[in-house]
Order: sequence, then structure tokens, then C-alpha cells
Amino acid sequence: MKNRGFTLIEMLVVIGIITMILAVLFPNFMGARQRARDVQRKNDLSQMQKALELYKLDQSPQAYPTDGAFPGSFCSQCWSSGADCGGNIYMRKFPCDPGSLAPTPYIYKAAVGISPLQYTISACLENFVDPDRDLTPEPTCAASATSYTIHEP
Repeated sequence: MKNRGFTLIEMLVVIGIITMILAVLFPNFMGARQRARDVQRKNDLSQMQKALELYKLDQSPQAYPTDGAFPGSFCSQCWSSGADCGGNIYMRKFPCDPGSLAPTPYIYKAAVGISPLQYTISACLENFVDPDRDLTPEPTCAASATSYTIHEP
């Protein structure tokens, strides 16, 4: 008799091989998602930096916003010189955290007492080995222990 089909041993070997391949590839896909969210956070910081420059040019004398200018509730809202997105628009939609529904993960700090023309904005990163990470991370990034900071240009 000719048997057409696979034996149980052959099926188990194939399933075992597929499982091992998936076990190797799955962590790489998860890492790719983390890296993509970190790239989005860095791009958001760059856009915020440009918006801060527009804000500074509108002020007389020129200065950046004070600390607390971007609360967590500012996520997805318009930032402009007038009410209800009127006047000069700096950002139509303030960025939110790309990794969760949490409030904005961006930490803005104005330079106190040094100069009204200095600031830093930071983001907490998920990828611990990011080449652009800070060597001394932002203290509020305790969970990830990694941050990326942009200083006033």
C-alpha cells in the first residue's frame, strides 16, 4: 500500500522548526516597534524645537516659554498665540506619546536664572541601546532609564 501524507514525526519536526524560527524573529520585530516609536519621539522633539523658535520670534523681548508651558493635557491640542488656534500658529497638533495613550512624554525645561533664551526638551526612550541616548538620562525617565534631549539651538 502506498501511503500519501506525512507521518506524525515529520509533522512534529516541521512544527518544531517553525517554532524555533519564530522564537528567533519575534524579539526582532518587537525591537523594531520600539525603535520606530523612539524615532517618532525624536521627530516630535525636532518639530517642537521649530515651534519654540517661532514662539520666540513672536515675543518682545525674545524669550522661550517658562517651565510648565506644555502640560500633559496639551496632547493633540493646538498651540498658538491666540485662543482657539487663532493668531500665529506654532503647532496645529501638539504631539502625544506614540507608544501609549498616556499624556505627552516630552519634558520641557526653561533655563532658570541663566538666560531666557535657553531650554531643553527631553523624551523618554524605550530602546536602551539607542545611539543618540543621553549618557545622563532625564530623572523623570526612571522606568526606561534612557532619554534623548535637545538643547536650545
